[in-house]
Amino acid sequence: MASAAENRRGILSMLLAMSLFTGNDLLMKLAREVYPAGQAIALRTIFAILAGLALVFAFRESDKLLLALRPVVLLRGLIEATVALSFVWALGMLPLANATAIGMASPLLIVALAVALRIERIGWRRTLAVLVGFCGVLIVLRPSADGFNAAALIALASAVLVAFRDLLTRSIGNDVPSTVISLTTTVLVGIVAVSYGSLEDWQPIWRRETAFVAAAAVLVSSGSFFIIGAFRNTDVGIVSGYRYSVIIFAVIAGYLIWGDIPEPLAFVGIGLIVASGLYTMHRQRVRPDSNLKLTADPTP
Repeated sequence: MASAAENRRGILSMLLAMSLFTGNDLLMKLAREVYPAGQAIALRTIFAILAGLALVFAFRESDKLLLALRPVVLLRGLIEATVALSFVWALGMLPLANATAIGMASPLLIVALAVALRIERIGWRRTLAVLVGFCGVLIVLRPSADGFNAAALIALASAVLVAFRDLLTRSIGNDVPSTVISLTTTVLVGIVAVSYGSLEDWQPIWRRETAFVAAAAVLVSSGSFFIIGAFRNTDVGIVSGYRYSVIIFAVIAGYLIWGDIPEPLAFVGIGLIVASGLYTMHRQRVRPDSNLKLTADPTP
């Protein structure tokens, strides 16, 4: 059981990590005003690989780089590459707060997938919470007479893939360091982005948007560092709930930069997603037979 001081440190680290991730999304959205999705991600990957290599050597884990060739690690990286590409594409079309809120439905999707794959059995409480959360997603998606917003559906598909990614991460052996998993993922994201980018009309890189992308790479790497710190020697069940602060940061950032204010109904949907996600995490923590116990997974 962590002390109150340790949990306060963990909460502060989580809040800082979420603010940094919001900054990354903000800068990538700004870059998307000029760059197509593939080019934006490819450019960010260049800087992120440098940061990933620095972490591998800083933690003296370069001798374990060959573990990156394990099929499960490579599969996770390919899923993450699809997540990055789909989310950044949707980010260019949606308000920042809406895209973030849809992405934060992934904890609910993890539960749904775990039930479908017979990894987890849930009672009526979590079933109701998941259904309420999905109602919130539908509200944020705002279907019209013409159907769903395509960008919102892509953002939702990205959240589904995040759930697959996180379930798959559980099957990676503890002998594979997080730094190696992260670097492998970053490289594969870059390869997929360049491949997809071959279908795009790339823009000249000597412009300020490249600086945005470079700064985004620094922010996302720094956020990963602080989220690891948030889970060290703390009560994970307490600290994890503060992950949803990213939605508040996204609403503020979207308003300050683009003047975006979610509609009242969208706020209702966001509230349902957050409330159901928090309750679902709480039930997983208190249920002794849950196979989805919260763990100190540093992956954002």
